[in-house]
Formats: sequence, structure tokens, C-alpha cells
Amino acid sequence: MILLQVCRTLRQMYLSSSELQYIVEISGQQLLIIPNTDKSIPISKRLQLLRDKVHAWFKVDTHPFEMVPVLTWAPSSRDNIVAGGHFCLWNPPRDTAMIFSVLPKPSQQSIQRNWLPGTLCSVPYSRNLDVFMDPAQNLIAVAYVVDHKTVYINLGALDGDHSHPEAAGERLLSDDSENRFEATMAKLKGFGRHIALSRRWDDENRASFFKWQLQIWDWKYSTTSDSILSGAVLNRIVGPVDFCFLGNNRLLVITDNLNLYSIENMSQMPELLACFLMPIPLMAPQCLPLIDDIGYGSQLHMQAQATMCTSDPTHRLICLTALSVRNSTQVFIISTRIFFDLNEMAAATPIPWQHWGPSNTCVFLYPFDFKIHINGNRVLHTLPVAVTNRRGLGRVVKEPSTTCIGADLSGRFGESLTTSLPYVQVVFWERKFGADSLLRDMWIDKDRVYMLSRSSSIDRLEVIDVQSDLQSGVVSTG
Repeated sequence: MILLQVCRTLRQMYLSSSELQYIVEISGQQLLIIPNTDKSIPISKRLQLLRDKVHAWFKVDTHPFEMVPVLTWAPSSRDNIVAGGHFCLWNPPRDTAMIFSVLPKPSQQSIQRNWLPGTLCSVPYSRNLDVFMDPAQNLIAVAYVVDHKTVYINLGALDGDHSHPEAAGERLLSDDSENRFEATMAKLKGFGRHIALSRRWDDENRASFFKWQLQIWDWKYSTTSDSILSGAVLNRIVGPVDFCFLGNNRLLVITDNLNLYSIENMSQMPELLACFLMPIPLMAPQCLPLIDDIGYGSQLHMQAQATMCTSDPTHRLICLTALSVRNSTQVFIISTRIFFDLNEMAAATPIPWQHWGPSNTCVFLYPFDFKIHINGNRVLHTLPVAVTNRRGLGRVVKEPSTTCIGADLSGRFGESLTTSLPYVQVVFWERKFGADSLLRDMWIDKDRVYMLSRSSSIDRLEVIDVQSDLQSGVVSTG
């Protein structure tokens, strides 16, 4: 009887406190991760950490504490990023690039450079294909083609014109055995010790298809690579095949479906681990990259971060976008745990969407001009309409939701998908953008939100401080 009374009392306390419900729900759904592997953090401290996270958004001052003017902007490129407290961009039409530190902290290395036309690569008869910058490793990689055929990747240091001290050589050589024509498009990405280049060629025999090739290097170990993938897909993708590193040993390649490869052994072709079938064919899919930002800052800062967060790729999210009809965008937020919880037979048969997608994915349909960025297990995105503000205290969303994809915003001509990946939604900023104030892009890292906007024909990078321990859920701005 006493136990029953205690249970009733606890239940009544739970139902009468939205704060307590929030704490229990987000911790129970593993939307907040507080590591305690060595059992050194007492229960009282763990509960206090959860309580602090509940109230953390109340501490966010949504007024930008600084506005940084941006003099050069490349609106045609979606790969401009803010990483490690640096703004990086490459302007392909002008063949210029820049990197500058955004309000650096005392412990942060500050890099500021501008590359004028012709200075990114000085090789005669060459054309630059793509540029990748990694402030965490002081690395710049420039992919270029010489004489319309041979492709190379130059490696250098961001803070000077010298070669990178950890690189196996100054130049990576690409495989051109299947290339009879110049690649029409290329995409360069990196993560840690890996760099990968994806290229496409239009198929002269079949106009509805294009050929693609993806090559991966361990740039700290060798200038050549036998780790190569290739294939052909329907020509509904406007760029090269996209891909995403999932940590240091797995690679996700996006074609019509999601193909997961092991890149642990770089001396051979990547091993297919699984093929995850998508519910509909994807048109122009793009995957926002995982940013390895644990290494930014001083050693002391890294040690402090290690107690509160994890860079384990199994506890992250990826964001996959694809075009839909009538100027709308399909957005798939996917938990990376699905790419690690595999059985031995996963590679034998493609995995249907019904077996992996509904419980590991959130699906949204947004206007074409919406903005989104992802970092760790947090997603920052704009909302197309005003919402009821519940600023500070998040709302746990664990009920299934149904979205009509492959259609316009009215839901016509589409297919209904029901997904149930739980998340925490926090609306922390109510601001409308329009003709007089245009939001060009935005990013989120562990400490700040960056908003690149245009007003009165002037581009500015607005910086908003956020608590570094805000690690939960889907964060929205409206």
C-alpha cells in the first residue's frame, strides 16, 4: 500500500510539472547524452546537468552580439561554410576564395587569407573543379583538371603558401582510366585523414544517364589511391553523386538510394556494407557534411568538451535534401545509428525503407528557399510560417508524423510517409525575413549560430552566442 501511494505521488508530480516531463522524456529517448562510462559522475550531478539543459535556451540572447561585414559572397555555391569559427568560401565564376576568423576566442588559432584569381592553382592550362578548406587541420585542398583530362588535388596550409606538414605529398593523383572526356562536375570533401573526389560524365550513348566516379585518399599516408567507386545513375541529379563521411571508417554514397561502404582498408575498393532503399527516387540529392569540429580550440578547451559531448558518429544526425516539384524541397533528417547497427547479412540484400526509415528518420517538406544546417545531433532550420512561441523550454515530439513527399506543398501528386524519430523542438528566435532583409544562409556550431543576411545591398554575418552544452534535438528559427 505504501509503495502504491509513493507511485501515485510520483506520477502526480510528473504530470503537474512540464519541466520534469521534459527532463524524463528527452533523457529517456536518449536525446541528451551525458556520458558516465567511468561511473564518476554522481546521480545528483547527472540530474542537475539535465535540469541545466532544460533551462539552457532561456539563457540564449537572440540579439546578435556582433555583425561582421562580408565583402565577397558566392551565391551560386552551397558549400560555403562556417567551421571552427572561420567563414570559408570559394567563388567558382571568379576563381577567388577567402577564409577569415569570426570573432576569434583567445584559445583559437585565427586564419585570414584571400586568394585572387589564378592563385589557388598556378598550373598552366588548368581549371579548378572544387576547393575544400578544413580550419581544424589548417588544410586547403584544390581539385583541378589539366589539359581537359588529368585531375589532381593540391594540398597546402591555410595560413601560408607552404605545403602541409602532415601531407604525404603536395599533390594527389586521381585515377583517369575511365575518363575519355573531361568531367563536367566535381565535388571535393574531407574528414580527418580522408579526402574524396566525386566526378560525373554525361553518357554520350544514353542521354538519360550519367557516369560517376568517386575516389578516396588517405592524404596523410599516400598520394595515390586504389579506393575507387564508379557507376551510372539516371540523369535527374544536377551535380555529381553526393557522399558523406560517417567518422573515419565509413562512407555514405547517395545515388537513388543510400549505399554504405567501409573505407577502413584504403588499399582496396571500398566494401559495401549495406544498401538502404529510399521510399521514392531522389532528384538532385545533397547531403550536408558532418563537420569534425571536436579538434577546434586549445587543448584545455578540448578536454572540457570531452566531458560533455561526444564526436562518436553513431550519435549524430545527417541531413539529406532533394528537390521536389513546384519549388519545394524534401528534407530527410536521419539518425546515424542505423548505419552502425548492422547484422552480418546486411550487404546481401537491399534494406527496404519500411525496415529502417520510419523509426530512424524525420521527413519534412519545405519551400525551396528555406535554410538548414546540422551539427552533431542538432538541426537549425527556418520555418515557413510563424509558430506559437515556446521559447526556452523545448517540446518533445515523439508522435508519428505524416508528410507527403514527391509532391508540391499542397500535397498533390505525392506519396505519404509516416516517420516517428523522436526529437526536441525549440523555437528560440522569431524573426521574419523578406525583400528588405534576405537570409542567404546560416550555420550552427557548438557555441554560436551564424546568420548570413543581406540588407540595403550589404551582406553581414550575424553572430549569436549559444551555450556549448546545448546538445539536444531539433532547433528551429522562425
